[in-house]
Amino acid sequence: MFDNFQGKRIPFVKASACGNDFLIIDGRHASENATELTRRLCDRHNGVGADGVEWLYRDETRDGLIHLINADGSKAEISGNGTRCVAAFLAAETGKTRLVIATDAGDKLCELRRRDNARFYFHMEMGRPHVGEEFALKLRRGTVRGTPVSMGNPHYVVFVNEFPHEWQDVAEEIQHQEQAFHDGVNVEFVTVTGPSEITIRIYERGAGETQSSGTGTSATASAAIAAGKVQGPKVTVISPGGAQTVEWAGGDTSLALEGPADLLCKGEFFA
Repeated sequence: MFDNFQGKRIPFVKASACGNDFLIIDGRHASENATELTRRLCDRHNGVGADGVEWLYRDETRDGLIHLINADGSKAEISGNGTRCVAAFLAAETGKTRLVIATDAGDKLCELRRRDNARFYFHMEMGRPHVGEEFALKLRRGTVRGTPVSMGNPHYVVFVNEFPHEWQDVAEEIQHQEQAFHDGVNVEFVTVTGPSEITIRIYERGAGETQSSGTGTSATASAAIAAGKVQGPKVTVISPGGAQTVEWAGGDTSLALEGPADLLCKGEFFA
């Protein structure tokens, strides 16, 4: 039907990690208009639809090198879930079970633990979380207190007894606090639901509300462990898109994240 289409064709694979969805595209298609092209690709009405594009490049020393651009065209240092989606793609393509992927937040080791058809379960080394001191922000809706955490990208973790009404509006206002967050921030609201279990809601830079987040899962679990709100080192983190497991012994140790990644489909975008 489309054999006579004369425009540019951009092959993609779509993948999801607990509902956090990404397009995986060969970086050679990024060209100079990667920002605008990413916005078009991620548009859920007039494009393919996704939270972001992982532009994948070949690398001589690692299994792949990726640059993430969010749905709004802004660049991000890393997505834990996006990296895991790329690991699933590379595992399916190469048959490897141990993959080192270069991100703009450093190299990440992904080890395949099991596979169920197009679903891949990975253990991923996320590096050391940097948990800061809690501080308050004065908003139009009142004062909130949160903990800054860096997973190679910035997070502000707010512990609550229950999720605020219209929490998305609160999170967006937090993101606009430019004096506190010069490079923007990912916002997570957290309720403690068990001795080693938390439930989260996520509002990401460049994407808004998402169903899950690998770095957000890691940041919230590390903040909860550091504050003594849960018993580590293993914590189950439940988001609207599903559960992931974090293991962190605290201090200078590396944090490990475990969860699934699903390869959903492949196709071509007519650019």
